[in-house]
Amino acid sequence: MANQPKKTDSSKRPKFNSIWIIAVVILGLAAITFFDSGINGKKEISPSEFTSFLREKEVKKVIIVNRRIAKVYLTQEAKMLDKHKKKSSAPLVESAMSKEVSDYRFEFGDLQNFENQIRNIKQEYNINTPISYATESNIFGDIIVAILPIALLIGVWIFVMRRMGGGAGGPGGGSQIFNIGKSKAKLFDEKTDVQTSFENVAGLEGAKEEVQEIVDFLKNPEKYTSLGGKIPKGALLVGPPGTGKTLLAKAVAGEAKVPFFSLSGSDFVEMFVGVGASRVRDLFKQAKEKSPSIIFIDEIDAIGRARGNNAMSGSNDERENTLNQLLTEMDGFGSNSNVIVIAATNRADVLDKALMRAGRFDRQIYVDLPDVREREEIFQVHLKPIKKEEKLDLSFLSKQTPGFSGADIANVCNEAALIAARKGKKAVGKQDFLDAVDRIVGGLEKKNKIITPSEKKAIAYHEAGHATVSWMLEHAAPLVKVTIVPRGQSLGAAWYLPEERQIVRPNQMLDEMCATLGGRAAEKVIFNEISTGALSDLEKVTKQARAMVTVYGLNDKIGNLTYYDSSGQNEYNFNKPYSEETAKLIDKEISIIIEEQYQRAIKLLEDNKDKLSELAEVLLEKEVIFKDNLEKIFGKRPYEKEDNALPVDSDSSNKEDA
Repeated sequence: MANQPKKTDSSKRPKFNSIWIIAVVILGLAAITFFDSGINGKKEISPSEFTSFLREKEVKKVIIVNRRIAKVYLTQEAKMLDKHKKKSSAPLVESAMSKEVSDYRFEFGDLQNFENQIRNIKQEYNINTPISYATESNIFGDIIVAILPIALLIGVWIFVMRRMGGGAGGPGGGSQIFNIGKSKAKLFDEKTDVQTSFENVAGLEGAKEEVQEIVDFLKNPEKYTSLGGKIPKGALLVGPPGTGKTLLAKAVAGEAKVPFFSLSGSDFVEMFVGVGASRVRDLFKQAKEKSPSIIFIDEIDAIGRARGNNAMSGSNDERENTLNQLLTEMDGFGSNSNVIVIAATNRADVLDKALMRAGRFDRQIYVDLPDVREREEIFQVHLKPIKKEEKLDLSFLSKQTPGFSGADIANVCNEAALIAARKGKKAVGKQDFLDAVDRIVGGLEKKNKIITPSEKKAIAYHEAGHATVSWMLEHAAPLVKVTIVPRGQSLGAAWYLPEERQIVRPNQMLDEMCATLGGRAAEKVIFNEISTGALSDLEKVTKQARAMVTVYGLNDKIGNLTYYDSSGQNEYNFNKPYSEETAKLIDKEISIIIEEQYQRAIKLLEDNKDKLSELAEVLLEKEVIFKDNLEKIFGKRPYEKEDNALPVDSDSSNKEDA
């Protein structure tokens, strides 16, 4: 439940548990009942003792209560006897039923037998002791019997509702079930200790500048409104997973001196109808009361998906009702002055168009994967708490991790520290980071995996084929390391240093496809047969060839056409956006592209068959070979470029075929 303005500090108030209050009341009533049941009867005696007193004519009268208890009243002479003085003590409280208090009491069995026994004694000893009957009720006992089941049911119900509402110790306690329509946003204000700041956000200069300006909007609104401008109502952070969208929002919460409401899109979703819309209303109500303020909704695609795409949902779909309320609150007839909404998602293509229009999310901030310079800054942030070697080259680390997100780099730093600790080192070194990259990209090394000699030889030639072809091609990614040590699902891997390109040309894509098919081509050249080990290779080149033909318009037969739908609406369309004749042509062109590169790889390997065999033998002997080993066999690479990095892209080419 979101924090709401309070006049007093609720944390200093005593917290009463309803279940404990009910338990104390029940125990109190039970104690009163027990005390009340004991005040009217004094010393307990046995029936045999009673008959002895009766024979000695010491009993004044007997009152049978409720047909099971006998109250015995002694004569004044009998009370003076020592035996009765020791057994009986003066009563502390008089009975509410009678001023006279019984001296003894006992329980008997069958009433008829008890009456016959007394009658015989009275006849035998000529005694006229009167016997009377009475009915007494315990008021408190009757109340407990009546209310105990109800109290237990109420206690169980409160316990269950408190658990559903966030635990017995949570805010609101047993009233959580009644606050189900309230917002679950967590409030951060100037009194909240938030450690994250913009200094903790490395790289992302453009995105960071945008969100810093949003904070400045709220701090100094006159600076922007003095010229007639309006403060933006919303900003949408879009980007791949792990790029730092939520981290940027945390930095805003740490830097902004205004109330900051944070929650996830799934917090609006509930099994009860109307709850999501109610929580949206309550969230914006709280934000208006504390304006200027910021609302951050993480993973907004949970409620912001385009409406009307699901044919199975009716007009009362709960998610759509929640989205409609959000649209109204962000830009409806009501004014949300000085309330800015920041949202994050990695699926902007599925969001509703009404949510993306100006006036709601005025700005879309794309948080992309970091480049080599930004990766170096991210390494500096994540290496602060790690004890590293003094001469560790961060530029070297950033160059060996192209395509890594900020979360991936954080994982590399943590994994390197764990590897160094496992080895008993005092500081994390360069090799620990290399091992960490291998671990993350390739998977855990499986030293005890059972591989037959023939399989190992086939794997060695497969990986040597990748290395040979990529070494000979101009636009193929430079290969730096080849291994036949199993990692994860791969039986071997070829590690490349891919060039960070913004655009890709057809000859570059074709060279990469040829290098990828080098493994299967090597098996064909050496063994004259192929295996299932090229599964991932075939999957990769098929996707590349299909993209060339259907997405990028790089095929002469298809022409300058693309069947790619950037809006994402095509995922709900089960019909292909082209005719059957075009589909056959597409399949034919894809097959031609792949087959041409496969035959090209075979020719390259046949021309360098001796060097291929020599490289495979070295790989069988050492299991891991590097760039230096290739230079000894092939000489300097024909199209060598200056580089100072290690490979990060595992081929994983020897997966078992499913």
